[in-house]
Amino acid sequence: MSDHAPNTALLLVDVINSFYEAGQPNFYPEVAATLPALAELRDTARERDALLVHAVERHYRGLADFEFSKLPRHHEDGAHDADFFPGFAPVERANEIVVPKRRYSGFYATDLDLVLREQGIRRVIVAGVKTNVCIRATVQDAFAGGFEVFVPREATNSNRPHLAEASLEDIDRYFGRVGSLAEAKEML
Repeated sequence: MSDHAPNTALLLVDVINSFYEAGQPNFYPEVAATLPALAELRDTARERDALLVHAVERHYRGLADFEFSKLPRHHEDGAHDADFFPGFAPVERANEIVVPKRRYSGFYATDLDLVLREQGIRRVIVAGVKTNVCIRATVQDAFAGGFEVFVPREATNSNRPHLAEASLEDIDRYFGRVGSLAEAKEML
């Protein structure tokens, strides 16, 4: 029996040039391994008309930002590193939106929680980069807000594999479930 439900949304986190284009500030070669799974999830969400949220880091151009105390200035609105990686830009359809975020979590200081609740969403599939930073922060806030969380292992990784593994272990134990791409596609 399928676990497909209209109350499931797909969150694609930071599928932008900064991480996925060689030569960009946050690129790491292993990130390419996530692209086939991310594309399958994206396509499945669109085929089934599931809510697809592109949660992408965007900072105000030229303004001070607390995050810059930890990281060099990055992902400013309109900059190339903040643009969607080719093939992952949103398409024009009612169930596909962009939620800009200024911190690691897609929930913190955004309207993501409100949008999900207004659409009757109870479960989120979280995929993208990096497992130990933006994925973990988004998952933790989703759980804190009362959403069921699923992370498909094939659809996330990090340039620090040991931290990615530790984060997936923590996610599976404390915040949600880590499983396969096939399971995630069944849920959409």
